[in-house]
Amino acid sequence: MPLNRDFIGRRFVADTPFLVGREHIRQFALAIREDSPLCHDLDAAKSAGYIDLIAPPTFLTALGMWRSVVPLDDPALGLDYSLVVHGEQRYSLRRPVVAGDEIIVAGMISGIRNAGRNELIIIDYEFATTGGELLATARSSLVSRGTAVAESGTAGVENG
Repeated sequence: MPLNRDFIGRRFVADTPFLVGREHIRQFALAIREDSPLCHDLDAAKSAGYIDLIAPPTFLTALGMWRSVVPLDDPALGLDYSLVVHGEQRYSLRRPVVAGDEIIVAGMISGIRNAGRNELIIIDYEFATTGGELLATARSSLVSRGTAVAESGTAGVENG
């Protein structure tokens, strides 16, 4: 079943902020084998000019999961997660996330398009503090395998 393109342009905002803790940062850094003292040692982070531990840039991926805002499980969207693979992830960081930041996540489905027999769903995210400071933006793409409707004149044709 193809994805519901009526979702394009819909914006969703988390109803509660996420308070970033030191242990969130340390555990995430351990999980990805980031050994920078700025992620583990408060004195090292402060000596480098930060107010607290800093999170690795990809920490925002986990934050997006902890505060999932785009309703990918909405039956009206038609996304079967058993057919999904992660396509791409990009970030534009304004400053590092630090322990103590309270972050609001917002997301928008900015596009759904065919890619051969698959569909790509593009999601744009904003990560901002509760004080309104934009920390980062992100773009994520998910591949919905085999759900694209064949365009007229292309039935049975595969890209090699």
